[in-house]
Amino acid sequence: MAKVGFIGLGRMGHGMAGRYLDAGFTVAVWNRSKTKSEDLIARGARWAASPAAAGDGADAVVTMVADDEASRAVWLGQDGAAATMKAGSLAIECSTVSHQHALDMARELRSRGLIYIDCPVTGLPQAAAAGKLTLLVGADAADLDRAKPYLAPIGDLIRYFGAVGTGTVYKLINNLMGAVQIASLAEGIAMAEQAGLDMNLVAEALSTGAVASPQVIRHSKRMVARDFSGASFTAALRHKDAAYAVSLADTLLPGVPVSRAALAAYEKAKANAPDDDEGKMIEIVSQPK
Repeated sequence: MAKVGFIGLGRMGHGMAGRYLDAGFTVAVWNRSKTKSEDLIARGARWAASPAAAGDGADAVVTMVADDEASRAVWLGQDGAAATMKAGSLAIECSTVSHQHALDMARELRSRGLIYIDCPVTGLPQAAAAGKLTLLVGADAADLDRAKPYLAPIGDLIRYFGAVGTGTVYKLINNLMGAVQIASLAEGIAMAEQAGLDMNLVAEALSTGAVASPQVIRHSKRMVARDFSGASFTAALRHKDAAYAVSLADTLLPGVPVSRAALAAYEKAKANAPDDDEGKMIEIVSQPK
C-alpha cells in the first residue's frame, strides 16, 4: 500500500493521520511531542524521529502545522521532510499558511522535484477524525488528479480553486469572515447582557434567526453559558489566520476596516487567552474599559 508521512498531530492532524491508517496506508507520523502519537502507533503507525524520517520513502507527505514558520521548518529546516522525499512525490500542505508562503513553498519544493499541493481544510476536529473535511485546493489540474487518492481519506468534498495559492486565498477569506462574525457576536451578546435581556432567549434567537451562520450557531449558546470546554480553535490561531488574511488584503484592496477591527479584537484575545477557545472573545469584550 502507498506510504504516507504525516506531520503535525494537533486537534486536526491527529484525526487526519488516523484516517490514513483506517484506509490501509502505511503511515509514518511526526510531531513535536511524541505523546500525541502513542495511540496512532498502537494502531499501526510508525513513529518518525524527525520530519525527514517521515518523508523518507513516502509517496506523499501531509502537513498540518500551526503557521508559516512551522511549515517552513518541517519542510525545509534541519531534518526537514524535503531532504529525504523521492522525486515526484507529493507535498500536501493542509496547514493554514500565508498566501506568499504557499507560493514560496511551491516554488522551492518544485525545484527539488516534488509536487506541492495547496490544500488547507475546513471542518472541526470531529470531521477530521471522520474523514469529512472540505479540502480547499490550489494545484495544477494534473497534480490534483494524482493527489486525489491521498486526499480521499481525509475529505469528502474537494473545492478546486485553480493554481497553487488559490486554495489558501479562499481559506484566509473564510477564516477572516469567521473572525468578524465571532467578534461581532461577542459584542452583541455583551450588549444584550448589559441591557438585561433574557439571555437564553437571546441565544436561541441568534442561533435560529437571520444571522445564524455556523459560527453563530456554534458559539452563541456557549458564550451565554461561558462554557468553553472542548476547544476546537484557539484565539491565537484565529488571530494568526486573520493577520495573514489582512496582509493579503493589503495587496488586493485598500482599507478593509471591518477586517482590521476584527484583527484588533483578536490581538486582545490572543494577549489574554491565546490557547483557550476563541469563543472566550465574549470575556474580552465584556471587560470594563
